[in-house]
Amino acid sequence: MNAHLRNAVDLAGRGVPALPLRAGKVPFGNCRACRDNACGGRPNMKTPGPCDCPRPCHAWAAATTDPDTLTGPAWAPVWKHAAAVAYHPGGIGLTVVDLDHADAVAWAHRTLPTTRTVPTTRGEHWIYRGAMPSANAVRNGVDIKSTMVYARWLGPGTGSMTVLPDAVRALIVDKPSPVRPVTAPVPAGGGECRHRTPAYLERGIAMAEQRITEASSAVHATVYRTFLAVLSAHGRCGCLTDAHAARLFAAAQTKGESARHCTDAWSNARTALGM
Repeated sequence: MNAHLRNAVDLAGRGVPALPLRAGKVPFGNCRACRDNACGGRPNMKTPGPCDCPRPCHAWAAATTDPDTLTGPAWAPVWKHAAAVAYHPGGIGLTVVDLDHADAVAWAHRTLPTTRTVPTTRGEHWIYRGAMPSANAVRNGVDIKSTMVYARWLGPGTGSMTVLPDAVRALIVDKPSPVRPVTAPVPAGGGECRHRTPAYLERGIAMAEQRITEASSAVHATVYRTFLAVLSAHGRCGCLTDAHAARLFAAAQTKGESARHCTDAWSNARTALGM
């Protein structure tokens, strides 16, 4: 039993639903039978389905407190490649205010009631007692992680946990977060391009936008896979322009992805393809 699995089993023993994350702090992909939500999804997802897959599919919805599932043969291959452990805060009535940088932390100290705090790589997690809808980029460097998302487990933190305040709930608004312009570089490509048929390229970009827009779960993973597919098809030949990338970023941000997460997904996709 490696360290990540031990942490997950310990969390499960305390009633905290846990799941493994792979490199890049993202969940493992769905199995073939569950890909693109073909199975109908987990019963605790937004649209309940019949999925009874024993594997850790459907990201946050696969989080479990069952030690037999965590240590069972279906999950064993995943733990060998796990890079971190996550948990579903909304599943235990918690909300995590994810503060991505020092300015966001300073804002929280000025604005929010003190509560249990967990240091992160670049900022802090502030954990409150009470659940609410989740949303990314509610302000610069601030994400809300509660229902229908996962949060990385970085330890129990310090301080007493405060009841979720109205100041945090008020961060969720009906209008979407503003879409920021794309900042990621587009591969230059080169040579003659068989894709330089406007209708062909437009259809590909429109399908990618639709795939992101229609994602009902695991939006992080969907955005990354879509970026990967687009770059694989059009990133080496010179077809892809800043305008195309901006459309994909806009679709992702409309689904709640922050500009930073979009840039990270784009960069990770390019690295995976050797660009």
